[in-house]
Amino acid sequence: MHSPVTLCNLVLCTSLQTLFDRYRLRIRHVAARAAIPGSFWGDSEAGLIGDTLFLRGDTPVHSALHEGCHYICMDRDRRARLHTDAGGDVAEENAVCYLQGLLADRLPGFGRCRLFADMDSWGYSFRLGSARAWFEHDADDARQWLQAHHIIDDDGRPTGRLRR
Repeated sequence: MHSPVTLCNLVLCTSLQTLFDRYRLRIRHVAARAAIPGSFWGDSEAGLIGDTLFLRGDTPVHSALHEGCHYICMDRDRRARLHTDAGGDVAEENAVCYLQGLLADRLPGFGRCRLFADMDSWGYSFRLGSARAWFEHDADDARQWLQAHHIIDDDGRPTGRLRR
């Protein structure tokens, strides 16, 4: 059983949609207790099919951010055939986790610190023992990957671009 994490309430879903609009990723809401289409992990975890992120009211915000960041970080060919499994390699997965941290700060009332606490509570594991420690001290490779793909600029700010 996980400790409580921040869920996709109406205010955060609105902020998520505003955030993902610049990446042309739509959010579709799923009825309570209905299966979430495109969810790789099932239960309340966010789902991805094509350019649509599927969420329920009990979907953790960190899950919505994570799947949205997969969409941003995958190449055009994978986005074109995306259904449930975002795929990618370890380097891309690290970049996705790093981008989550950057984009979390663009969600009013949520932010990076809450994201890291939720990720730790949910069971993400990092070499340095916490999501925050990894982000601050062990994520140079993820940052470089994001810069190389023009997803963040040289100052570490998201560009609003999808990986090509």
